Amino acid sequence: MIQRGVMVKNPVRLLAAAVALTLTFVAAPAATAATAAGPATTSADPFYAYSGDEPLSSFAPGTVLKTRTLNYHVVGVPTPLKAVQLLYRTTDAQGRPSANVTTVVRSLTGDSGKAVSYQSFYDSLNPEHGPSRAIAGDVSLGGLIPNAEALFIAPALLLGYNVVIPDTEGQTANFAAGPEYGTNTLDSVRAATRSAETGMNASTKFGLIGYSGGAIATGWAAALAPGYAPDVDRNLVGFTEGGVLVAPAHNLKYVDGSVAWTGVLPMALIGASRAFGIDLKPYASSYGLQVLKDLEKASIIDAVGHYPGLTWAKLVKPEYVNPNSIRPFVEAVNKINIGQAPTPTAPGFIAQGNGGVFEGTFGNPPGIGTGDGVMVAGDVRALANQYCATGNRSIKYEQYDVLSHVGAAAAWAPSAIGWLNDRFAGKAAPTSCGHIPAGNSLAPERPTS
Repeated sequence: MIQRGVMVKNPVRLLAAAVALTLTFVAAPAATAATAAGPATTSADPFYAYSGDEPLSSFAPGTVLKTRTLNYHVVGVPTPLKAVQLLYRTTDAQGRPSANVTTVVRSLTGDSGKAVSYQSFYDSLNPEHGPSRAIAGDVSLGGLIPNAEALFIAPALLLGYNVVIPDTEGQTANFAAGPEYGTNTLDSVRAATRSAETGMNASTKFGLIGYSGGAIATGWAAALAPGYAPDVDRNLVGFTEGGVLVAPAHNLKYVDGSVAWTGVLPMALIGASRAFGIDLKPYASSYGLQVLKDLEKASIIDAVGHYPGLTWAKLVKPEYVNPNSIRPFVEAVNKINIGQAPTPTAPGFIAQGNGGVFEGTFGNPPGIGTGDGVMVAGDVRALANQYCATGNRSIKYEQYDVLSHVGAAAAWAPSAIGWLNDRFAGKAAPTSCGHIPAGNSLAPERPTS
C-alpha cells in the first residue's frame, strides 16, 4: 500500500533552494567564522560539562546552564550562519538528573513564533558524534551524518522556522534508549524557549520531526510530553516521523542474519545496556565479546554492512540463544517499547517503508513480518492504530511498500514538511484512523526464566 502524502508547494524548487543554501554555507570563506568559543570537537571541551556549585537535581528540567554562540559548520567548514548552543538540565533513562547540549539556529526571516525541533539520525555510540559537535566543526567519520543533515534543516530555515537540534542520545550516547531520547528532546525545547539568545519564548509553537534514529526521539518526545512536559505539549502543533522503531525485540529478530543491518543488533544491545546499567559480558560468547568491544564507540557507519549474516546466536553463549532467557534484556526492551508508552495528544504523521528486501533483509518472522530492512512495518501500523484507538484520531499513516529504509526517507521528507506547514497554518489534521491495516502485537516481552 503506497499512499500519497501532502506535498510542499513547489517541493523541487524548495529542495533546490535548500541545496543552494547548504552549498553556500560550505563555500563561505573561513574568514567569516571567527568565534571565541571554538569548535566542540573533543570530549575535553569544558562546555559539555556542568561544573556549577549547585547539584543538577536543584535545577528544573530545561534550565539553561551554559550558552555560547558560534558559526554553523558543514563538513568542518564555517558558514556565516550563527548557531546558539545550550547546555541544559534534563533527565536520563533511569530518571536521574543529567546535562545535555542542544543547538538553535534562528529563522532566516526573524520570526520567533514558530520553530521546528529536528531530531538527527546520527545513530552512534560515541558522544563525540552528536550534531552539536558536527555543527561546531567536527569532521570525523561519525560526524558525517549530522553534517549531511544540513539538507534537511535548510528547508525549515528557508520556510521561516527557527530550528532546534538536540543531541538526542545524551552525553553518554545511549543509542536506541527511547525514553532518554524523549526527555532530552523535550528539555531541549524548554531550554531553547528560556534562553534570551534564541529569540524564542514560552509562546513559541513547535513541530517535531525526525527519521529513523530521529524518529525514536520524535515519537518518544510526543508520547512523553503530556506527562513529562505539559508546558511543551500545549505548544506542539504536531509530530512527524518515518522509519520508526517501535518494539526493539521484534527488530532484533527481523534483522537477524540479514546482509546490511545486522550491525544494528549489537549496537542496540550496547546502547540499552549503557542506558540501564546492564552488564552484557556474562551472556556474550567470545565472538560476541569481541564485537561488543569493537562497536563500543561505533557510529552506524561503522556497523551497517560490516557484519553480513550476523545472528543473535553468534553473539551469545548457547544457553542464551533465546533472547527472552536473559531477564535484564527483557526488562530493557520492554522499557524502550514505545507501544507501552502513553499516547501523544498532538497530531501525528507517521510513515514507514516495507521494501526491506532491497537492502538485503529477507526475514519474515512469525508475528513480526516484513519491514524496510531494519524497522518492522507491522509494528508501526500497530502503533498508529493504537494511537487512533486510545484517543488521538489525528494520525495520518503512509506505508511505502516498494521502498526500503533509505529510500522511504526521500519519499517522507517533502510530505513531512508540507504536513507541518499545514499544522502551523492551523489547518485540520488529516486522519488515516479506521483505514490503517492491522499490525503486530506490541505486548511486553515475557522472560522464559
